[in-house]
Amino acid sequence: MSDAAAAVATPAPGPAPKLDELMLAMDVVDTLRHRETIVERELGEETRDEELKERLRTLYKSQGLEVTDRILEQGIAALKESRFAYEPPKPGLGRTLALMWVKRGSVGKAVAGVLLALGIGGGWWGWQQGAAERAAEAARIEISQTLPKTLASAADVARREARAANAKARVEALVADGEAALARKDVAATNKAITALDQLRAQIVSEYALRIVARQGERTGVFRVPDINTGARNYYIIVEAVAPSGEVLSLPILNEENSKLETVRIWGVRVPQATYDAVGRDKQDDGIVQRNRLGEKRRGDLDPTYLMAVLGGAITKW
Repeated sequence: MSDAAAAVATPAPGPAPKLDELMLAMDVVDTLRHRETIVERELGEETRDEELKERLRTLYKSQGLEVTDRILEQGIAALKESRFAYEPPKPGLGRTLALMWVKRGSVGKAVAGVLLALGIGGGWWGWQQGAAERAAEAARIEISQTLPKTLASAADVARREARAANAKARVEALVADGEAALARKDVAATNKAITALDQLRAQIVSEYALRIVARQGERTGVFRVPDINTGARNYYIIVEAVAPSGEVLSLPILNEENSKLETVRIWGVRVPQATYDAVGRDKQDDGIVQRNRLGEKRRGDLDPTYLMAVLGGAITKW
């Protein structure tokens, strides 16, 4: 077919409807949609379009509106063709992307929240993993390097200070405990042995005199009647530890009556009755104990050397 023939066959488009006519046509469609009984009964029968136009004309006249046949026909035709009707797009990638773009604000916040949660969770997990690895490495270094050096240092210092046989034996026993704990990788037991060595060293290097207490208002000696033998008596001389500087020391003393280790400034040393009576006679002369040293603790020794006869054992209360 020639271009000229095609031009003759295709009708020229008519003038665009005015805005008020278009609005009226849309109103007709809207009226028909909301009056489903009319549409269901009339719209399906093309031969009755005239009757439908009359009903619509009457309806608009009752509202004070004059609507031309052309507008009514356009409305009926538009309804049949589904013009002015919104049909949602079918589900698909394009529709999904379009909806995400329209809701990009809320979607962006949700995605950011998810990413933030994943980031925090990943960061927390990584931190936990890192912390566990750091703790494991610190424990390895402590048991393989730090504690062996600390134990060896504490042992060397204690060995240098120990002079008495019992002091030396006590040092070696604690060193053996520490080395056994290291061998089984027992950190707590190793630290306990190191602490004990430090305390033992402090005890070994200490120097003091066991001075008999003879101050006014204070007891110089006491005796106890044992519960299991009421016919016997246990005698004690009250003493205090005085350093070369004159300072009165507080020392850990095991109370033989309750088996508790207590740190005290004065305590009673158990002695034979002869020692107890001798100290008593010394004090009775003038109220002063002339021989007021019960014993001496020299540096390098573990225990005091007693200048009077003692039985060992002590009490901390009387």
